[in-house]
Amino acid sequence: MAITFPLSLPTVKGFASIVIQQGVAVGVSTSPFTGEQQVQPHQRQVWGMEAELPPIKRADAEEWISFLLSLNGPEGTFLAGDPNATAPRGVATGTPQVKGVGQIGRVLETDGWTISTTGILLVGDYIQLGTGANARLHKNLTDADSDGGGNATLDIWPALREPPADNASIITANTVGVFRLASNEMPFSIGQAQMYGINFSAVEAL
Repeated sequence: MAITFPLSLPTVKGFASIVIQQGVAVGVSTSPFTGEQQVQPHQRQVWGMEAELPPIKRADAEEWISFLLSLNGPEGTFLAGDPNATAPRGVATGTPQVKGVGQIGRVLETDGWTISTTGILLVGDYIQLGTGANARLHKNLTDADSDGGGNATLDIWPALREPPADNASIITANTVGVFRLASNEMPFSIGQAQMYGINFSAVEAL
């Protein structure tokens, strides 16, 4: 059977630890004479991760080793998200959608939420736009309420890189984005107790 991307993470033996990174490109120029700063934000806003598995026996390790080899370094892609945030903190009821065409930047207008609801999303909740190879992961930065029409304005990170379609669905649970390995190297270790050690780094696939 042909391997198709993006892959899903193996379900055996979850992470021992995972570092979720947020990378930006903001230039700062400081005058050596006055200390005055000039700040210039650039477009780059990307997710990254560093994942480590617990020591595992070969039967489980082979699932992960084969997963990593299937990616062939940075060539292939996979879906991943915050494993501790599979459900939103906010109410998140209704059928949320993108409201309007041509949206770009760090504010997203939405509708379809349950009407007049305080905390429809809370600070730190994730949303996902698109699915499969087009999945994009965003974090809600402020508490958001829905109005009497089921509308809500979301402050998000990273910024929208391309305008989502009007009425595109917004996913609020089990949210994921698309990642690729950050290196061509895919090592694993074997200890004296015949336990395998596996870790890897990844960056958002853009």
